[in-house]
Amino acid sequence: MRFIQNYLIISFFILFINLIPNILFCHPAQAEANNSAIIIMYHRFDEPRYPSTNITLKQLESHITELSKQKYSVLPVKDIINTLKQGGNLPDRTIGITIDDGYRSVYTKAWPRFKKAGLPFTVFIATDPIDRGSTNYMNWDQIRALKKNGIEIGAHTSSHNHMPTSSSNRNLSELVNSNTRMLKEIGHIPILFAYPFGEMSIENQSQVNKTGYKFAFGQHSGVVNPSTNFKYIPRFALNETYGNIDRLRLVLNALPIPVVDITPEDPLIKNKNPPHFGFTINSSIKNINRLSCFSSIEGRLYVQQINRRIEIRMTKPFPKGRSRINCTMPGPQKRWRWLGHLFVVP
Repeated sequence: MRFIQNYLIISFFILFINLIPNILFCHPAQAEANNSAIIIMYHRFDEPRYPSTNITLKQLESHITELSKQKYSVLPVKDIINTLKQGGNLPDRTIGITIDDGYRSVYTKAWPRFKKAGLPFTVFIATDPIDRGSTNYMNWDQIRALKKNGIEIGAHTSSHNHMPTSSSNRNLSELVNSNTRMLKEIGHIPILFAYPFGEMSIENQSQVNKTGYKFAFGQHSGVVNPSTNFKYIPRFALNETYGNIDRLRLVLNALPIPVVDITPEDPLIKNKNPPHFGFTINSSIKNINRLSCFSSIEGRLYVQQINRRIEIRMTKPFPKGRSRINCTMPGPQKRWRWLGHLFVVP
């Protein structure tokens, strides 16, 4: 009898010791999934004349079906970003939905479908086209109706100008005018801002900060995580070409590549073109030798690894306008890690 009692005690002790790591610590991959999120971005819906910014209704409905699956948690963008900024945890595969510009199809095509599915979203409004009464855009009554129904309204300048190549005075005027119109028409100044075209410079970031916006968003691919610059938050853009269901699933299951010390600090290319692009990857990320990077100009790029520092050298200068670099690597559970960066040449 004593032998059996001792055996049971020892067996219980061994079981308890084996459970300690699971009790005290999350699995690294799970912990990482709980402090990151995906933000997706749309513009137009069912407007086939503009395929580069449009999503067909068939695509949209397939997206909503996917987003409604139990494994995803679609939450208000403001709540997502606040939680990550404060170091809190989120459900795995947390998703935020954003829509830029304020086209009328947001109100007539997207909102009824998102509302029926119970999916929250944020819409970023450029105020001048609304004030002009453009038939392609929502009007203020429709925007107020969205707000009344819990849709977050964000700012997007007044005229949707190219901020990095506009003067400081022009940019300040755009931001102030937008805030003035928002305060009058919807009763408050937004705390969320999206850079038009996703274009940003360090000076623009400073002006956005001084104007009172709490968070600002770009249009470069990537997964939001605690190392993210919360005044230049990445989003995955979806359109007719890059909106098929396979790519959407790839995006919705992405994991971050947390980095620091990104160089050059300023996405606006003034002198050295192409720039020497580099960053340092967080020590929690394994197998960084499997990182691959691609540019929109020359395809796959040469990647040099020095410990955890990554240096990328391009052979061709970026043309005028926007250019992108995307870096990916395989992660756990057959999910892909993703980091994107956007450059602007005047």
